[in-house]
Amino acid sequence: MAQLGTVSTSKYRGYEGLNRIGRGAHGTVYRAKDKQTGKDVALKKVFVPLTEDGIPMSTLREIALLRQLNSHNHPNIVKLFDICHGQQFEKHLIMYLVFEHVEQDLSTYIERNSRGFSTLQIRSLSKEILDGVDFLHSNRIVHRDLKPQNLLVTHDGHVKLADFGLAKTYDFEMRLTSVVVTLWYRAPEVLLGLPYATPVDIWSVGCIIVELYCLKPLFCGATEGDQLSKIFRVLGKPREDEWPEELVTIKWDSFDVINQIRINQICPNMCETAYDLIMSMLTFDPNKRITALEALNHPYFKEEPINT
Repeated sequence: MAQLGTVSTSKYRGYEGLNRIGRGAHGTVYRAKDKQTGKDVALKKVFVPLTEDGIPMSTLREIALLRQLNSHNHPNIVKLFDICHGQQFEKHLIMYLVFEHVEQDLSTYIERNSRGFSTLQIRSLSKEILDGVDFLHSNRIVHRDLKPQNLLVTHDGHVKLADFGLAKTYDFEMRLTSVVVTLWYRAPEVLLGLPYATPVDIWSVGCIIVELYCLKPLFCGATEGDQLSKIFRVLGKPREDEWPEELVTIKWDSFDVINQIRINQICPNMCETAYDLIMSMLTFDPNKRITALEALNHPYFKEEPINT
């Protein structure tokens, strides 16, 4: 069992390390015990680069933003309990973000429900994911890395978004794994190296909702080009006038769509309104992609509960 030791904060609260529970692209996460309350928490280790003047103002602004978001106590955002300043390491300051501890992520939750989910369950999970995304977007935050591993599921089946903000921006201590570097939930504009904004998160949510229906990832590419090919095989190749010819080196005519298969063929258990919602999320042009708020008002979430 990997030991973390004790981390003290300026408020003289301490956390006793229990074991390492994850290592991803954005740092190491430990399960620890709050010595004051006795409750389990999740500690994320973050390295913040220091300048001649100390902690950069951009970092201080992000800390203030995280604290401000936390004050809203949004039910679909993982709670941030504390930010602990640790020791200095070369030209970096080690910090620990102290979050509520949630036992499982959505990937594990899907694996544990191998028989699948009812339409009502999928609709509920999807709505909670979108509620969390809409909250971030309304506060001008783009998550950028939404995938089942970054969505936590509580013991009673509620979703909480995790792994955004300070940890994502400043952590450099990473050892990438196949899960971490996955391209499977990335929007086309990211794969093509184009500027991006909030629509990238909507694309990821669309991929995740499909996965809730068919219990496996929708697009499983090995490289950026392979990922785009797999996307086009399912969604169709974008029109030539939609292709950002002047902004990317890869050519529109380098892709050939063979044996196209549609999402409702992959997931025959998907209802028509779910299909319509997903297709409005998985639109090649990010400017034509539905927003989180618009998605929450889609007919899919207005229907009577269907317990099938």
